[in-house]
Amino acid sequence: MLPDTTEVMIIGAGPTGLALAIALHQAGIDHVLVERLAMGLHTSRAGVVHAQTLASLERLGVAGRLVELGLKLENFAIRDRDRMLLKLGFGNLPLPYPYVLMIPQNLTEEVLADRIAKLCGVVQRGVEAKSVTQDADGAHVTVVQDGRETTISARYVVGADGMHSVVRQAAGIGFDGEAYDGVFVLADVRLDWPLGATEVSLLFSPAGLVVVAPLPDGSYRIVATVDEAPDKPAIADIQALLDARGPSGGRARVLDLTWSSRFRVHHRIAKSYRHERLFVMGDAAHVHSPAGGQGMNTGLIDAVVLGELLGDVINGVRPESDPTYTRACVARRRRK
Repeated sequence: MLPDTTEVMIIGAGPTGLALAIALHQAGIDHVLVERLAMGLHTSRAGVVHAQTLASLERLGVAGRLVELGLKLENFAIRDRDRMLLKLGFGNLPLPYPYVLMIPQNLTEEVLADRIAKLCGVVQRGVEAKSVTQDADGAHVTVVQDGRETTISARYVVGADGMHSVVRQAAGIGFDGEAYDGVFVLADVRLDWPLGATEVSLLFSPAGLVVVAPLPDGSYRIVATVDEAPDKPAIADIQALLDARGPSGGRARVLDLTWSSRFRVHHRIAKSYRHERLFVMGDAAHVHSPAGGQGMNTGLIDAVVLGELLGDVINGVRPESDPTYTRACVARRRRK
């Protein structure tokens, strides 16, 4: 059953919303996490967790499990088809996790959801947020569950609800940016790959670029930019990309296709991460190219930072007027 009131309401149970719920559980903060989808997505999407993200996720008690399930890679290579242009090593990073961790997003979400369950938390699925308002008494979210409409009041509402965020629109926060030219093709494939499974490879060619990265189950993630592509690229489409852009000395051969998609992607950033009692984070606050899992990684760090700040404010450790969160958001915008 959904409550009538809560301290924090989180809209959206992707990685960002799940991570914030864990942080609030650990701080002992009453909250509600709602998601309009009846179940989590089972496709891989973002396929990497970066070193700094893993270090941040230690605070949520999930970094170790992610490392157990993922594939550690210390090398990133940039190539002009067969010719090596640059090789980067992550082994000397001054962090506890000196590598990139290749792990499909659905596994990352499972680890986060398992942590919530161990904390006796609940993800309220099949609940769609229709509208958000705020007044002097708090914020109010109208939701629909099983065809029934109800309103939940909260001290704060956090939008982890993606690019078309209901929370951001309710807050009147601008979302500057534009669409990338062309489309991104993503695919997970079984592959005979002449460069092996020890590096992430970015290959340039006259036909365009392609990224090939090993995944922990022995498959490979393919990312490429193209002018046009079918909604779900087939084996022949992925093979053509690798033939035109991959190594010419040792031909790659696609053996099987697990998952594929095409994305028309924007790059955008919110004018502010907060308006009074409403916050945005993750894709609701900043949208990126799918390359390198930028959106998920920055969103997870958003959640860790915001969770600690909200926990401190609600627990009386930090005054509500403390500008730390605003300063952190401004600093992040400048770095982008």
